[in-house]
Amino acid sequence: MMSITENYQKISAEIPDYVTIVLAGKTKTPEEISEAIDAGATNIGENYVQEAEAMIKKLGDKAHRVRWHMIGHLQKNKINKALPIFDVIKTIDSLKKAKDIDKRVEKAGKKSISVFVEINIGNEDSKSGLMPEAHEPFEEYMEQFIRQIATLKHLKVEGLMTMGPRFGNPEKSRPFFKRTKQIFDRIKEKNIQNVEMKYLSMGMSNSYKVAIEEGSNMIRPGTIIFGKRSCDTSS
Repeated sequence: MMSITENYQKISAEIPDYVTIVLAGKTKTPEEISEAIDAGATNIGENYVQEAEAMIKKLGDKAHRVRWHMIGHLQKNKINKALPIFDVIKTIDSLKKAKDIDKRVEKAGKKSISVFVEINIGNEDSKSGLMPEAHEPFEEYMEQFIRQIATLKHLKVEGLMTMGPRFGNPEKSRPFFKRTKQIFDRIKEKNIQNVEMKYLSMGMSNSYKVAIEEGSNMIRPGTIIFGKRSCDTSS
């Protein structure tokens, strides 16, 4: 069985240089995250504010060596706690949430925060994110949605994130990733002020190879790096 260090370095060597790895840290111990950072990890994703807060505290100075991504659903009552902790909030799925965050950035001691818009590309009720079937024509809706967020003073739109339906066969994810990339490209071509579409975040442990083939430049693996746990269904 390979170590966290070996797993991380193996995947880093296999994927293109332009692809950023954001490690899904859900359910992981500080020791596991610490080993990943020592192996070269520069970005950690957390699903819950409290877990991220506890993790950063336990990691001490080492926590400052990585960029922290909020990859879970962010509740309004957790925004004040989340802002000092996270460098990126990747789950913007309503204008109200964007405005709620924007109002609180300065109070958290920051000038701005990077955000991603989350798309629920599979229209799954169990997942958060903007659903295409609820906002047709979706490509036009997404452009207008991002133009509205771009007017907010303290938010910097950096890209899109999607999870996509979970399949045993990652090939089944391909059409969902393909459509998300088309939406990403359309928005990028518009050159909207205050929007820098740098990252398309899609692909996890099971699907990252297909996601990269379809244009992802930011993947979120967990299990494939840390190994499987009986309670771990996050990646």
